[in-house]
Amino acid sequence: MNKRKFQRGVAIVEFALLLPMLLLLLFIAVELGRALMEYNTVAKSVRDASRYLSIQLPGTKFTEARNLVVYGNIAGSGSPLLAGLNTGLVPDPTWQAAGTDPIITTVTVQVSGYTFTPQMASVFGMSLGPYTFAPIQATMRSHL
Repeated sequence: MNKRKFQRGVAIVEFALLLPMLLLLLFIAVELGRALMEYNTVAKSVRDASRYLSIQLPGTKFTEARNLVVYGNIAGSGSPLLAGLNTGLVPDPTWQAAGTDPIITTVTVQVSGYTFTPQMASVFGMSLGPYTFAPIQATMRSHL
């Protein structure tokens, strides 16, 4: 008998055995990428809001800052930047003074409790979430 006849179809069998593991790795990589994208979107919107408040009078413009975090504009128009992101997740921004001469005032904006929900709840019986991010915050020096 020819050795080649015994080897026919071996590659397809090996591929069929490895396919579930390769798909699992692909799905996990895609969901991890989505989670990082959503985290980055929230972090950027928090930075934008703290930058906006850094040129406002301390203790003002809370609603505009919340709208900037959630909608990407101070008017609060349009749809939220991410599903599940709402103004209730943005506590009141805080201003803090430090030093004596000169006094440096900083403003901090934060998002607490934002939850990432994966597109697929589970892959091959392995749960992929949902996951709640730790508070995301940004602090900037006030320019007033």
